[in-house]
Amino acid sequence: MFKKILIANRGEIACRVAATARRMAIKTVAVYSEADADAKHVHACDEAVAIGGSAPRESYLRWERIIEAAQATGAEAIHPGYGFLSENEGFAAACAEAGLVFIGPPASAIQAMGLKAESKQLMEKAGVPLVPGYHGADQDPELLKREADRIGYPVLIKASAGGGGKGMRAVEKAEDFAAALASCQREARNSFGDAAVLVEKYVTRPRHIEIQVFGDTQGNYVWLFERDCSVQRRHQKVLEEAPAPGLTEALRRRMGEAAVAAARAVKYVGAGTVEFIVEQRQGEMNFFFMEMNTRLQVEHPVTEAITGLDLVEWQLRVAAGEPLPLKQEDLRIHGHAIEARICAENPDKDFLPATGTLHVYRKPPATSFQRATVRFDDGVREGDTISPFYDSMIAKLIVHGATRAEALARLDEALAATHIVGLATNVQFLRHVVGSRSFAQADLDTALIQRESAALFQQQPVPVELAAAAAVAKTLLGEQALAGVDPFSRRDGWRSHGVATRRFEFSFAGHHLKAELATLHDGALRLAVHGEAAPLAFRRTGEAIELRYGDRSARAVVYTQGETDHVFTAAGAASIVSIDLLAHAGDDAAEGGRLTAPMPGKVVSFSVRAGDKVKKGQALAVMEAMKMEHTIAAPADGTVQELLYAPGDQVAEGAELLRLAA
Repeated sequence: MFKKILIANRGEIACRVAATARRMAIKTVAVYSEADADAKHVHACDEAVAIGGSAPRESYLRWERIIEAAQATGAEAIHPGYGFLSENEGFAAACAEAGLVFIGPPASAIQAMGLKAESKQLMEKAGVPLVPGYHGADQDPELLKREADRIGYPVLIKASAGGGGKGMRAVEKAEDFAAALASCQREARNSFGDAAVLVEKYVTRPRHIEIQVFGDTQGNYVWLFERDCSVQRRHQKVLEEAPAPGLTEALRRRMGEAAVAAARAVKYVGAGTVEFIVEQRQGEMNFFFMEMNTRLQVEHPVTEAITGLDLVEWQLRVAAGEPLPLKQEDLRIHGHAIEARICAENPDKDFLPATGTLHVYRKPPATSFQRATVRFDDGVREGDTISPFYDSMIAKLIVHGATRAEALARLDEALAATHIVGLATNVQFLRHVVGSRSFAQADLDTALIQRESAALFQQQPVPVELAAAAAVAKTLLGEQALAGVDPFSRRDGWRSHGVATRRFEFSFAGHHLKAELATLHDGALRLAVHGEAAPLAFRRTGEAIELRYGDRSARAVVYTQGETDHVFTAAGAASIVSIDLLAHAGDDAAEGGRLTAPMPGKVVSFSVRAGDKVKKGQALAVMEAMKMEHTIAAPADGTVQELLYAPGDQVAEGAELLRLAA
């Protein structure tokens, strides 16, 4: 076994690999960029080496610096994690040339499966079912358009060298094909350095089910069951579970055997995932090969949970030349596991990525590893900053139960105990998905989020009255703590007789809210919200506030950040902003005519010039941040006055990109 390995990655996967290596008494070397100098993964390893600037191309994608770091520290092998260089055959070959073991498949297997078009042809020869499509080398846009017309709409354009949902566009009608192709090629070129695409039939009501496979250097192969990854946004996974609900044993076996056939076809070694698109039609399920990811997957913990295995340990053992630890007949499914990806993004704004500081970062209590009841994999700590340079994922929450229903209940409870303040996240959105009819009943397909959109977006799980009551209670508790027990120093309105009143004003969910607190002579409180008064009582219990307002009771944890109180309850979370009655001047008029960057990032292109007339909703510019493209659209009809940046420029959040005149 190796004595020391280098982990060529960052964030939670670097911490994850380091944890297994530590358990196996293997020393670890971290690499880090300027932005990650004090990152969690740096401290999780025994040594750390700086490799360059904050942008991935200046650090985590510079394999020559990574190989130099491995050689300088005496590492014998390199674990690439996922993303970055994990599926780069050039890097795998460079490791071998440098005398280092690449903890992954041989470069030939990465190359064979890395280009989707070629891999489809290879799979067809191996007898693996394929979706109808065009996988040729000719990338002439007119030819691609003719092939799409031949296949029939809707079609899916996919980056041939891609993965993770990047460089992928669904096209509903012929007139939209050219624009979608250009955008897809641009994103593919930026993400993978290769603009080649393939075009496939877009399967209706599809499920995304993948099979975990493993191979060793002795020619042994196993499949470690399946994961359902159908719940997606922007073609990227949101929730993953194992086993896949509703899959028969016969279909599971057929898919597993097809996955092993795919691995054998390229002489695969190590951990890999064969992804299938599963068509649901008239009660039957048919599966088609989609792609093979030649690396460990983000969602591998759910497979670990149902098998009780450590897949990183398997990777290390296979890379060291050992045979697979188990045979196919030794593998069993135990219970059900679900993983939720917690991301820095705003689901109510089309999943716009968010950046900022984790001022509050509280996690649910975790249990033991592998088949844990609750597991939380992350690469950040409270106080860390989420930057625009890397993927928006903050952490992965994994739960395991004896049944799917038990795992669902456990996941919702764990999400409720996940408190993040400082930037927008998808935690509440995940709770809405978990509680939706479709997900609860395992009515799964890749359009679940769109189908359930009315129940998932723009939701307010905390009633306005309860949010106001929590904010008032937090204020009074804070004042009491400052004043001590001296009744003449208290600011809660206590008096020996009569009634004292105190006004509060808040902003809640975009609405202005007025409240009035009455303190009776005996100290009892009554709070009126929009004129409706009810008794208010509260007490602090540890970090929480036990709250009773009228006939409603709740246990709330309230974190104050500036003028904003972030209220977390079992039902959900909400933010309520206190308005200073003396300072508030109502001077928040909209800035007409300005179009600003919604997040830090790079300007990719402008589709207009100064003097152009535009219509409301027309695309004006494209920005790139956190590995995703975002279109900036006109908020109203108007004329472009001026472009304030050029393509390629880095801009800060709120930067004015261009000006429109009415």
